[in-house]
Amino acid sequence: MRSLALRLPAGARISEHDHPWHQVIFAVRGVMAVEATARRWVVPPQRALWVPTGVPHGIEMIGETWMRTVYIRPWFGPAMDERIRVLEVRPLLRELLLEVVRVGMLGEGGTDERDLAAVLVAQIGAASAFGIELPLPLDSRARAVADEVCRRPGASVPLDSLAAAAGAGARTVERLFLNETGLSFGRWRQQARLQHALRRLAEGDGVTQVALQCGYESPSAFVLMFRRALGFTPGEYRRNSAGRNHRSDHPRGASDRSRGEGGELT
Repeated sequence: MRSLALRLPAGARISEHDHPWHQVIFAVRGVMAVEATARRWVVPPQRALWVPTGVPHGIEMIGETWMRTVYIRPWFGPAMDERIRVLEVRPLLRELLLEVVRVGMLGEGGTDERDLAAVLVAQIGAASAFGIELPLPLDSRARAVADEVCRRPGASVPLDSLAAAAGAGARTVERLFLNETGLSFGRWRQQARLQHALRRLAEGDGVTQVALQCGYESPSAFVLMFRRALGFTPGEYRRNSAGRNHRSDHPRGASDRSRGEGGELT
């Protein structure tokens, strides 16, 4: 295993790339937006991103982000399917990731290092997959509808109108969404609104403001939807996205490398 600590400004992007090692990406502060394999994810601090070897992916930072990355050789990695997953980060997994970053590199020489690596791999393999995944349709007509929803997530434009603007009928678009994303259009739009909410809350917008941006008439309905989907309230999410000053967030021997706007890391 080897590791990397980066502090990245809001809006910084890591352009699409892949790695010969498995990768676990975790932000102790800030939120990451990830796009890969015709899907989008928003990854808050309570989650980590598992990226298997060879999978191209790009990352955008939403707000200032303190990113911690652990690279794992493929032969040592956990037995997981070969696709990107968002993992729930429980306290033990969080501290293990930060400890590996503090150490910097784990080899085969010492028993302590081998044990630490083995426990981390076991915890990654046992972590629940828990993320707001937004699959993107491939058909140009359905993708035009998807792009319009993402541009104006709170607009209550009926599917008939969206489909007509894309040069298709509502039934055709509904069928395309179901076949290509596995979600009905209504469910897909809800996921898109939730991703928008995650971004806006991380950037500092208030709960009431975000609720209205997402098309909800009352903040209470928005809070209920948010908690059902993620297991915590928008207010709790905002506080966690801003980060807290844990000593282990600043590991000795693994000081942050900073990147400017548009900085890239491969």
